[in-house]
Amino acid sequence: MNDHLHDEQHDHDDHEHSHSTEPLTGIDASELHAAVELLSAALHGYVDTAVGVRAEFGAHEADEDPRVLSLEGEIGALNAQLYDLLHDRLGMHADLTGMSWGDEDETDADAPPTPDAVDTFHLGFVVGPQAQASDMSLDSVLDLIDGGGADIAQRLVDAGFAVSEWGVSRGAPVLFEEDEDEDGGS
Repeated sequence: MNDHLHDEQHDHDDHEHSHSTEPLTGIDASELHAAVELLSAALHGYVDTAVGVRAEFGAHEADEDPRVLSLEGEIGALNAQLYDLLHDRLGMHADLTGMSWGDEDETDADAPPTPDAVDTFHLGFVVGPQAQASDMSLDSVLDLIDGGGADIAQRLVDAGFAVSEWGVSRGAPVLFEEDEDEDGGS
């Protein structure tokens, strides 16, 4: 029992040392590399599984496939283990699970958006006829979605975003002028 208390004290001292303001020397990185290898193998397995599942199903069904969800959970747990190891051994708070698409955060927030800083967002619905007799037809759905679109556009403007265009269509995505220009249209 005395040895057990000594081990707990030793672990606690190591934890305090890894969080000190002094440089940390003599670090054995083998356990950290092993955690990265496990994570890497899980990511490769995820890619193989995702490709196979996507070959069987549409995108939405593939996102919800139990095999994919299970691997996502495993990868999340392995990310957490790597974080804990980095924290325990090095005292660091590694942000390894965030995502970034370039230098977006380095722009001036007050500057007008550049053409490459805007993006399109789509909202789609699959709507069938009403179950009960009604005066409303599927054509009236456009009016309902149009009203919702106006509300969303206003909420975006209220949140400080610039909404230069928005639209509603039936049976095909809404095309904006810039989309036609990119495809060589007028």
